[in-house]
Amino acid sequence: MEGKMKVAVMLGLEKMGFEQRDIPTPKDDEVLVKLEYVGICGSDLHYYESGAIGEFVVKPPFVLGHEPGGTVVEVGKNVKHLKVGDRVALEPGKTCGHCEFCKTGRYNLCPDVVFFATPPVDGVFQEYVAHEADLCFKLPDQVSTMEGALIEPLAVGFHAAMQGGARAGQTAVVMGAGCIGLVTMMALKAMGVSKVYVVDILQKRLDKALELGTDGVINGSQQDAVEAVRKLTEGKGCDLAIETAGTQITTVQTIHMTKKGATIVLVGYSASGEMTLPISLALDKELTFKTVFRYRHIYPMAIEAVASGKVNLKGIVTNLFTLDEIQQAMDYSIHNKADIVKAVIKIAPEQNS
Repeated sequence: MEGKMKVAVMLGLEKMGFEQRDIPTPKDDEVLVKLEYVGICGSDLHYYESGAIGEFVVKPPFVLGHEPGGTVVEVGKNVKHLKVGDRVALEPGKTCGHCEFCKTGRYNLCPDVVFFATPPVDGVFQEYVAHEADLCFKLPDQVSTMEGALIEPLAVGFHAAMQGGARAGQTAVVMGAGCIGLVTMMALKAMGVSKVYVVDILQKRLDKALELGTDGVINGSQQDAVEAVRKLTEGKGCDLAIETAGTQITTVQTIHMTKKGATIVLVGYSASGEMTLPISLALDKELTFKTVFRYRHIYPMAIEAVASGKVNLKGIVTNLFTLDEIQQAMDYSIHNKADIVKAVIKIAPEQNS
């Protein structure tokens, strides 16, 4: 497909603009996808506000966005499992396939991954993208491309639940009711965890957690979260705690609220990158700590969970903007964090709508 496409670019700190670029031509193992929805992630906002995350530094003009859903409009000659008109969710990280991590199935740890919107790799706040066909997952008829865009954060939630060994009979606590906290809660419920409680300090987010199916909420600004969990578990503590807020306070609380032999999964990144934790207590309890970096082998499971109705992805979307409104969308997301759970950019109307 020849022609030009509109691309939203970050021109500087908290400054967006637009460029016209060539519509990409898919390689033999790629498909060209007309993008319909792209979610705004916390990492997009961090790059937008500060210009860097660790060693990854934005050099404008840079394209943000790594949570895409859309429709295939062209296929490379080697692609057999997708055709024009298929609606897809795109997994944003292309790995090398040859390192020890790729060969052992832990491809999310590949040191040479090429990941949308991780400098210097451009993201997908744009109208079209050519992407490896094996990383484009066909959506069932009952799953929209907006939900397809949100499979990416849901995959993080499922990976966190799986890292924690989530199963029936457990009581789990999720620290944080932002987007990742909420999808983690829904992933835990979808995997059969018996009781899942959510902790946050913003009541609007806790109300959203209740709407989406959590078994109970704890407002950490109004009560002691550790004591509340102990009461809910008849003094035993929880079997699994998943920390998505990325703060020292909530991480310390997970160590106190879990029972002996429990598992803690760390998902949220702290602002400083360092924490002081009560390790002696963790040793006394023989706690298991697991961590999460993105996800692996999760997209088919996550799509099926949405298709079967076990996960309500549409429920986390609180704000919808057009591509033309990208500056407003980014600014609003930064300055109204207490009110937004998930903002999504609508690039184009869904093909089947």
